[in-house]
Amino acid sequence: MPEIEISAMTFGPFGVGRHDGKAVMVAGAVAGDRLDVEIVSERRDYSVAKIREILRASAERRVAPCPYVPRCGGCDWQHIDYGAQVRFKGEVIARELGHALGVAIDPAGLVEPAPTEFGYRSRIRLRVGAKGVLGFYSAGSNTIVEIDSCMVAEPGIRMPLHLARSLGKRVEEIEVVRNGAREVQVAHLKKPAAEEDLRRARNVLESDGEIAGIVLRSGTHRATAGDTAIAVELEAGLSIEVDADLFSQVNRVQNQKLVASVMEMAATHESSAVLDLFCGAGNFSLPASRRGARVTGVDADAGAIAAAARNAARLKFRDAQFVAMKASATADFLHRARYRPEVIILDPPRTGAPDLMEPIIKLRAPGVIYVSCDVTTLARDLRVLAGAGYKINRVRGFDFFPNTHHVEIAVHALLT
Repeated sequence: MPEIEISAMTFGPFGVGRHDGKAVMVAGAVAGDRLDVEIVSERRDYSVAKIREILRASAERRVAPCPYVPRCGGCDWQHIDYGAQVRFKGEVIARELGHALGVAIDPAGLVEPAPTEFGYRSRIRLRVGAKGVLGFYSAGSNTIVEIDSCMVAEPGIRMPLHLARSLGKRVEEIEVVRNGAREVQVAHLKKPAAEEDLRRARNVLESDGEIAGIVLRSGTHRATAGDTAIAVELEAGLSIEVDADLFSQVNRVQNQKLVASVMEMAATHESSAVLDLFCGAGNFSLPASRRGARVTGVDADAGAIAAAARNAARLKFRDAQFVAMKASATADFLHRARYRPEVIILDPPRTGAPDLMEPIIKLRAPGVIYVSCDVTTLARDLRVLAGAGYKINRVRGFDFFPNTHHVEIAVHALLT
């Protein structure tokens, strides 16, 4: 079996080494490890291997504090010292974006570390197995690893055993969303909620004084019991109220830093025209509107748009309007209407926004701020913007997800 030296990390559970001139991806490896590995699959450009023996451990390797690692597939970097996790994320961002765009990016200090590497998640989503077993999938499989607590969840988050057992085989997943002392549970059902499901949810609510509300979801169908709203503070003095089953960032402290950075990049002033694509419930739209900008927020999720509009009305942000429409269709419409934003903000899902790049280019906004949780799709889309005359002005990373390979990235591009 080959012996390899791990030279770098990827955005994933893998460290990378080389053998016979070919890259080898090794799950659970750490840059600096020397390993005896077994090749488990061959691809055209690389091989995938598993660790047989750690011959020399990296100085950044540690024993994972969580007893469920490595069986649980959630925290795929927990075996790495936290300071090194942050450094590795900066190195991957700098390498991937630098290679894609042909620019030099300094990885030092690129990623803002989280104040704490544990207890940061304001919401967790648990799989429900037979007899109400709760847990997360094991790495690379659909096998549920049963847990009774999660180290990265906020300390107040409890296991929703009562709801899981009450709903039985009809429930697939349950989210627990926490804001201070307020807890809402969201059950994802296999079929739309029947009256019996609602009756059982109400019984759970009545018997547990810590739960404020329960949402029963199946696709776009939803039913509620109790009060399902939560408050999310976007920045000092600005909080929004949203239903717990709408998307919100899990790391509230880091999200406030991201919002502050995006507002700094946007440099909005009174009457600035801002187009916020994939705006959700207004994570960036409402802070921009608070600064006097004329904001148009767009998202395909009608529930999120309704929440953003309600919050704008409550806050008396009269120059904020929100549209429930696919972002690409909206950008084309605005181009035909000769709308010219000064700043475009987009925060697409992990798959990025390849169909949106050409419409954005047509709008010729002086500034584009692209927020992403996937460096590969981000690099792909930024390459298109760069080809149309946009130049990267600033890159910042925010570690929303300590002990995993995931990271939020904000890139500010200017039209030259």
